[in-house]
Amino acid sequence: MKKKVIAMAMTLLMATGVLAGCGGASGDDASKEKKGIKVGMVTDSGTIDDKSFNQGTWEGILKAEKDLGVTTQYLKPAGETEQDYLKEITNLYDAGNRVIVAPGFKFETAIYKAQDKYKDAKFVIIDGSPKKDNNAKEGTVADNTVSIFYAEEQSGFLAGVATALEIKEGDLGFIGGLEIPPVQKFNWGFQQGVKYANENFGTKTTLKAENVKYANSFVDTAAGQQLAATMYDRGVKAVFVSAGKVGVGVITEAKTRVSKGETAWVVGVDVDQYADGIYEGDKSVILTSATKNIGKSAYDMIDAEIKGEFPGGKTLTFDIKNDGVGIPEKNPNLSEDTISKVNQVKEDMKADKIKVSAEKGNLIP
Repeated sequence: MKKKVIAMAMTLLMATGVLAGCGGASGDDASKEKKGIKVGMVTDSGTIDDKSFNQGTWEGILKAEKDLGVTTQYLKPAGETEQDYLKEITNLYDAGNRVIVAPGFKFETAIYKAQDKYKDAKFVIIDGSPKKDNNAKEGTVADNTVSIFYAEEQSGFLAGVATALEIKEGDLGFIGGLEIPPVQKFNWGFQQGVKYANENFGTKTTLKAENVKYANSFVDTAAGQQLAATMYDRGVKAVFVSAGKVGVGVITEAKTRVSKGETAWVVGVDVDQYADGIYEGDKSVILTSATKNIGKSAYDMIDAEIKGEFPGGKTLTFDIKNDGVGIPEKNPNLSEDTISKVNQVKEDMKADKIKVSAEKGNLIP
């Protein structure tokens, strides 16, 4: 999927105060008028409590409700067709929501139509760009819409480095939901991170083709548990999962095995999933998580609209340089040495000393 990205857009926006709120008197007046705006969200194939993409987006919206005084609402469509999504977008609009957030590429054609039909509403599409149809190579972002993407390969890379440093030696695995760019970039970044740790820190971890699998679903928890079981049976010590609720099955399998004294780690995705992996006291099977600051993305766009600074018509990329991706700063499963090395790698990435590719190249698909 080719995306028209404004290079360093988020960094430039922050630097010029677009999201920081440095407006004058007219901006203050607009803020007062928009304080009580209604913000709606439509979930994609997952649920609002999917412990991943939908939940992360919704938590950012709820933070805006608490901090900024907006009114919030979410709707779950009956199906996953364009018409299903448009129906709920219309319902949100009719209910008075004038900022509508859509998390996921599945909304691309629906938002394309909605942005033209509801010109007085603002749309935020995450991990997607409005498209006339599914065959369109590039998106069309209207002035009342902002399209947000992430450098998943960068957070995947950091998670790969951290995992290799902690595991030190042995096999690793990856389980994805659908073979779509955001998921694939997590996979490819993770592989590059593992390789970097092996070459620069002396670790001896491997990721074999047989241990890179896609569930072809974001909701099939049973498939996640079965795929994880197969990998753990092969001797895989840690599985990175980027698959929505499929990941719940992976975490369940890891908990079951750890309770029997086996080694079974999970690398979470999108948000810090440490709490989801707790199996005894405060012990968790989550070694680390490759995060995307989804909640902050949604929050920042709402804040920008309140201040009269909504970056409509733009495609923004959240990356390592604007803290849009990364891994959690704290996790008791990571040693101080691992955290120190990962932090140095992160700084080297910010300084362009380490480049992470978003393409497959010679990596495992």
